[in-house]
Amino acid sequence: MGKATYENLTLDEERALYGLHHAEVRNCTFAGPADGESALKECSELLVSDCDFELRYPFWHVRSTELHNCRMTDTCRAALWYDSNIRIEDSVLGGIKALRECEDVCLVRCKIQSPEFGWFCRKTMLESCTLESEYPFFECRNLEMKDLKLKGKYSFQYVEDAVIRNSYLDTKDAFWHSKNVTVVDSVVKGEYLAWYSENLRLVRCRIIGTQPLCYARGLVLEDCEMEGTDLSFENSEVDATVRGEILSVKNPVHGRIAADRIGEVILDENLRPGADCQILCRQTELCSQAVLT
Repeated sequence: MGKATYENLTLDEERALYGLHHAEVRNCTFAGPADGESALKECSELLVSDCDFELRYPFWHVRSTELHNCRMTDTCRAALWYDSNIRIEDSVLGGIKALRECEDVCLVRCKIQSPEFGWFCRKTMLESCTLESEYPFFECRNLEMKDLKLKGKYSFQYVEDAVIRNSYLDTKDAFWHSKNVTVVDSVVKGEYLAWYSENLRLVRCRIIGTQPLCYARGLVLEDCEMEGTDLSFENSEVDATVRGEILSVKNPVHGRIAADRIGEVILDENLRPGADCQILCRQTELCSQAVLT
């Protein structure tokens, strides 16, 4: 038996296609005066394409479904919750809290503008997406991202087991309390990067902004650049190799920090007992007030 097809419809009633399985939904609009919620709740094995969503909570408890070239406006709040095995391509997600408590979700070439995006999700993959979100990916697990352009504020807090490649992350307070995160060939711009993180690894990254990488444990920087990074590495355990200059380093605890130039090393008298971090400046003639080990 072939798939049932729902095409060229305008649907605004409550639970318009509730419990639909093994079907295609094409060129439909979910909007109208009835202002109904939960249009496709408790569905599975759907192919949804070229549809517009203006109403709330359209995809809750949905399984094994694909969305192609769909548009969700800012009134389409909390669009995808408690879903699993979802693929979304070439789509716009515009409502607050668009993705939450989901597992195994892949987004490709999507434009996302959604405060509090992606909370409490597991196995989320983004490729070639743009994302604007005040507080994205809170307490997520198993993230994989490639070619992501992010404009955020408090991003990736309490995230665990993530890999991010070839991305541009413009975000304040990113990676606080994160664990087991690797960022490769990316720009990470913002203030107070990755405080209280564990096992953060940055490879060939450009790090921009004040007071980064403090109170960290298991921190690794491989062949990175740092720009405008004053008061770096305070109270951190770190193994860092940096090309170019670090404006200042303050009170690192254990490990090794090597850079071409270090503007200033600040070691307070009340430094924690047992601190033994090596601070190496490769171009000593270009370092001012640097403590060389």
